[in-house]
Parts: sequence; structure tokens; C-alpha cells
Amino acid sequence: MSRLPTALIADDEPLLRDSLERSLARHWPELQVLAQARNGREAVELFEQFRPDVVFLDVHMPGLNGVEAARQIGRRAQLVFVTAYEQYAVQAFEQGALDYLVKPFEEQRLADTIGRLRERLADTPAAGAPLSASVLEAAIEQLADVLRRPAASASSSSGEGHLQWVRASVGQTLKLIPVDQIDFLRSDEKYTLVVWAEGEALIRMSIRELIEQLDPKYFAQVHRSVVVNLRSVSHLTRGPNETADIHLRGRSEVLPVSRSYLHLFRQM
Repeated sequence: MSRLPTALIADDEPLLRDSLERSLARHWPELQVLAQARNGREAVELFEQFRPDVVFLDVHMPGLNGVEAARQIGRRAQLVFVTAYEQYAVQAFEQGALDYLVKPFEEQRLADTIGRLRERLADTPAAGAPLSASVLEAAIEQLADVLRRPAASASSSSGEGHLQWVRASVGQTLKLIPVDQIDFLRSDEKYTLVVWAEGEALIRMSIRELIEQLDPKYFAQVHRSVVVNLRSVSHLTRGPNETADIHLRGRSEVLPVSRSYLHLFRQM
């Protein structure tokens, strides 16, 4: 194809959408991400508006899920499902009809997917569909059938005492991040961005689950979506309406403190 390839990202987790877009920019710089959708219905609407070549669809989204959105988009784009549960995807896509990424995805896995997408787009004169309708529909139906089964749980155990390490995939490497090196955690409903001295990574655990396992002597929730390592705090600046901002040692990020947590810093 002569023009630049285009894409749409649909996921109800904003951290995941942004993370995927950043990774795509690194591995496929010529790809233009035209829009991000927050749910399946918005994904279909934005697809009809922009007609991208590739659509990254989260399987589990509120309202219209990824499979239902895929049915409506059909063969008009290359579909890549993004899911937190590998079993949902592997069973449906062993035939290689579509592609899938397991969240939080590994950089090398994403690079492999990009390679396959590039080949398919190169074989397709326009933003069309190299797959037969029967193959695509069979794959979508197979995934839909798996989704109708009871969901498997994705458990994480903390072991005894307070959490000492956080496991996170960074590229092809499974990192064991020492908890005492974490500067702060920021999350949405299901995923949490872990920021430490050597980098950052997404993990599939909510901040509510994490705070229950962290040593309260060192970690404090300062906002609905933010937990900070108190050893990393440099100073606070007070804001209006009983709020404040946290400044960290050696970092440029400024973290919000909401009114309900400001009492934690009365003595600072």
C-alpha cells in the first residue's frame, strides 16, 4: 500500500490505550493511530468515521464487547484482539486467521504482530480484508463461544507479610521490581503503572489490591488512583480546597493529594 497505514485502539483502560500507542510508535513509526475508543460502541463509531486499516480491540469492554464490535467491523480491517486472558484468544486464533495480544503485552510479541500485519497489508492493495469471510466469522464465533464460558480468575498471591517484589513484564523480560525501589503507583480500574528508579511497567492488578499488600509504614494512598512511597517524597505544595501536590526526589512527576488524604501529611 502506498499511503501510510492507519489504526484504531479500543480499550476501556486508558493506561493500556496509551501504553499500546507508545509501543506502536516505537515499533511501527509509520503507523498513524487515528483515534482511541473507550468501549466497543465507540470503536464501531470511530471505525465508520476513520476507516483505519488495523483495529486493536480489547475483548472485554463495557456495553459492546470486542467480539461484538468485530462482528460489525467484519472484513473491512485487520483485527487484533487484546485480552487479559490468553485462553480466550489462543483457542480462537490457533489457525492464525486473526492476531491477538495478551495484556500487559510484551514488546517482542507486539513486534511479531506488527510483522504479520505489515505482510497482510502489503498483500492487500487497499485497506481491505485478506481473509475469507468464512474464516473470519469462524474465528470470531469461536472466541465468542469461549467468552460465554465462566471466566477464569487471574489470581495473584502476596505470600506472607507485606509485598516484597512486584512482577512485571518489560519487553521480553519478566522483571522482579523490589517494592522499596518503587516511587509511586498510578492506576485505573484494573491496571497499575509501576514507576521505579529504573523505569516503568504496567501490571494487571488494581491499586486497591496492591495497597492491601504494601507496608503502610512506607506506602500511602494519596489519591483515589495514586499510591506513593513516602521515602521518595521530597516535599508538598499546598493547593486550593484542602488539596496538595507531592514532589518526588529526583523525579519530575508531580502527584496529586486529594482532600481526604491530606491529613497524612499534617506533620510534614
